[in-house]
Amino acid sequence: MMNNQQHDWSIEPQNSLLDLKLKDTWAYRDLLWLLVRRDFVSFYKQTILGPLWFFIQPLLTTIIFTFVFGNLAGISTDGLPQPLFYMAGITAWNYFSECLTKTSTVFKDNANIFGKVYFPRLIMPLSIVVSNLVRFGVQFLLFLIVMGYYYFMAKEDFSITWAISLFPLVVILMALLGLGLGMLISAMTTKYRDLAFLVTFGVQLLMYATTVIYPLSTAVENYPNYAWIIEYNPMTPLIETFRYGFLGNGTFSWSAIGYTTVVTLVILLVGIVVFNKVEKNFVDTV
Repeated sequence: MMNNQQHDWSIEPQNSLLDLKLKDTWAYRDLLWLLVRRDFVSFYKQTILGPLWFFIQPLLTTIIFTFVFGNLAGISTDGLPQPLFYMAGITAWNYFSECLTKTSTVFKDNANIFGKVYFPRLIMPLSIVVSNLVRFGVQFLLFLIVMGYYYFMAKEDFSITWAISLFPLVVILMALLGLGLGMLISAMTTKYRDLAFLVTFGVQLLMYATTVIYPLSTAVENYPNYAWIIEYNPMTPLIETFRYGFLGNGTFSWSAIGYTTVVTLVILLVGIVVFNKVEKNFVDTV
């Protein structure tokens, strides 16, 4: 006599291109938090300064940008204190770029794990986005401290606007945009290894096409023939909204935020679909 057995999980091949396995991903959320903790501990366990690097990196970058772009090049910051202007852009950009670059190598970096045990592969890029959120939170705290210094000690004229309420949306869109682009690149690097070498260089170039070191108003005024490249960069409205909300200075537009939202959701959907399609047989090519 055979006993009827009930199984909690049934691992079956994907039959549909749009079968994203989101339910399985949610069920493995405990693994997500374990991976986040692993990333944090493993990266800083053998460093001398540990999490202090969260503060050191944006501080050094801000000092360099202030000296090179603010003093030597004389690029306008729309009346804002130069260190505060650059730190706002750096804080937002770092989160997006870290999500993108680290997600773009997720297949290559975790090939051994993927080949030995089953779990929803989407957990890996999601853990990268969440772990980088911790780093972003620390750097954002540093940004608030610098804001407080310039407001109370230096008596600089800037103001917080209503757009600060869009801050959670801005962070979510940065995370999803980096996640979607990263998964697309990660899927392509399983077949085209050269892309992995171009990611870091490409992200640096993309930064100069975003309003990290200059305001959008300056680009439109001085380079009207090329400003459209910067305006159609989906990260530009996010950085401009970030500055407008916290510093009261920036180019805010609902249509630009709507454009970025649509582009981000499309890239994310395509990224998930391509990622799930490639993960079925990437072990044979990595």
